[in-house]
Amino acid sequence: MSSAGARVRAGLADLPRTVDLLVVGLGVTGAGVALDAAARGLSVLAVDAHDLAFGTSRWSSKLVHGGLRYLAHGQLGVAHESAVERGVVMETTAPHLTRALPMLLPLMGSVSTPQAVLASAGLRAGDALRAAAGTGPATLPRARRLSREQALTLAPVLRRSGLRGGLLGWDGQLEDDARLVTCLARTAAELGAQVRTRARVVAATGRGATLRDELTGATHEVTARGVVNATGVWAGTVSPDVRLKPSRGTHLVLRSGTLPGLTSALTVPVPGTTSRFVLALPQPDGTVFVGLTDEATDGEVPDVPQASEGEVGFLLDVVGSALEEPVRRGDVVGTYAGLRPLLDADGATADLSRRHTVLTSPSGVVTVVGGKLTTYRRMAEDAVDAVGLTSAPCRTRSLPLLGAAPRAELARLDGPPRLVRRFGTEADLVVADAVEVTGLAEAELLAPGPRGVTLAELVFGVTHEGAVDVDDLLDRRTRVGLVATDRAAALPMAVRALELAAAAGAVGGR
Repeated sequence: MSSAGARVRAGLADLPRTVDLLVVGLGVTGAGVALDAAARGLSVLAVDAHDLAFGTSRWSSKLVHGGLRYLAHGQLGVAHESAVERGVVMETTAPHLTRALPMLLPLMGSVSTPQAVLASAGLRAGDALRAAAGTGPATLPRARRLSREQALTLAPVLRRSGLRGGLLGWDGQLEDDARLVTCLARTAAELGAQVRTRARVVAATGRGATLRDELTGATHEVTARGVVNATGVWAGTVSPDVRLKPSRGTHLVLRSGTLPGLTSALTVPVPGTTSRFVLALPQPDGTVFVGLTDEATDGEVPDVPQASEGEVGFLLDVVGSALEEPVRRGDVVGTYAGLRPLLDADGATADLSRRHTVLTSPSGVVTVVGGKLTTYRRMAEDAVDAVGLTSAPCRTRSLPLLGAAPRAELARLDGPPRLVRRFGTEADLVVADAVEVTGLAEAELLAPGPRGVTLAELVFGVTHEGAVDVDDLLDRRTRVGLVATDRAAALPMAVRALELAAAAGAVGGR
C-alpha cells in the first residue's frame, strides 16, 4: 500500500463538526487507535497538542521486544503478547522499519556459572516464546552459545580478562520509534482519518471536545460518538480520575567510534540483580544508545524529560564493567529520557506490570494507559473495542503500513538505502515529491547531511507528515536532534526545507 495523498496536517482548518471517534494524543498508541478505528470504517479525528511522537513514544530503546524480561518477572501473559506483537510488526505490518538485532550477553568473570546457566535457560525460554508466537527463525534466528573468539568478533571492545564466551540471542530493532508513529498516522490518514497536530484539547467528555488551534488560537467544537484518551503520561489532564506513577527511562548517545567494531547489541548485567541489564545498542546512523534506567518520578510532568547525572553515571559504570576501555563522560554526545505511563500502585516502578489497561471515566472518555511500544496494536484494538461503536472486527493484525513489503521485495529496492530503511516502498515517492516541490535535482536532494539525513526527507516531512518547524524536522521526523552538534549542523537544511515547501504552499501538510 502506498499513497501520495496520505497526509498529516497541522491546525484545525476544514475540520468536521461531527465524527464517530475522537482520539486525543498522537504517540504510538493514539496513532494506532486512529488506524484501527479508520480500518473498521469509522470516521476519525485524531489530534495532538504538539506533534506526532512528541512524548514517550520517541524516547524508547528503538526495540521491538519479545517479552523475555517479563517472563523473568513471571508476567507470562505480557511476555506472550509481546512476542506475538513483535512478530506482527516484523513480518506483516512494518518489516521495512524493523530488522533482527543480535543481542550478546558476554560471559565475564563477574557472571558466575549459575548465573550463566540461568541466562542460557532464559534465552531458550525466549526461543520458545518466539516459536509459540509463530515467528520463524528466518525473521529471528535461534539463540546459541558463543566461544570467546566469536564473542570478540561481534564485540571487539569487550574486556578480555575473564571473558569465557557469550550467549547470543536476537530481538527486533526499529529503524526509529518516531518514524513508526509517523507511518501509523499517515496510514490512518490514507484510510480516511483526519490526523491533526497543534490541536489541543481544552475540555473533553465522552461525547466530544473543545479544541484549540495552537498555530492560530482559533477554537473548534467537535461532537463524537466516542472519545479515546491516549495521551500517555498526560492522561490525567484529559481524564482527572486517572492516576499514574511515571517512571523515567534514560539513554545515553555515543558515537559508534567510541565502541569500534561493535556489530551486536551488548547486554550487560546490573551487579546484584538477576533480571536487570544495561544495553548498548548500535544504530544504523553511526550512533550507539546505552540504556536504560527505571527511576520513579514525582511532580508535574515535563514536556521533555531530562536525564539526571546520577543516571548517566550509573549507565556508564555498568556498561563500562564489560569493556576493555571504559566509556567516559566526555564520550557522551547526547542523552534522552522518557516517562513510562504506569498506573499508580504500591511498589517500585520496575516491578509494576507493563500490561496495558483500558479505563472508562464517569464522563465516558475511554483512557488507555500502560503497555509498551511493542504492543501498541493490541492496546489500540482493546481501546476501540471498549468504545463499542462498531461490530466490525479489528483488521490491523494483517494490515501493512504505508511502505511495507515482504523483506525479499524490500531487498530488491534500488532506492537510496537510508530512504528505503525509513520509507520502504515509498522511498521513490519521497524523492519524487521533493523534486516536484523544490525543482531541485535528485543529487542535491539526496546529498547526505549530518548522520545521513537528506533534504528530500525533510521536504517530505513538511509536505506529507505535518511538520511546521525545525523542531518537528530535526527532533521527530528525523532524530538528528539527539546530538546537539549534529542538530546545529543540520539546522540550515531544515530551514531550507521549510522555505522550499512554503514557496510551494505546502507547509505542515496544509
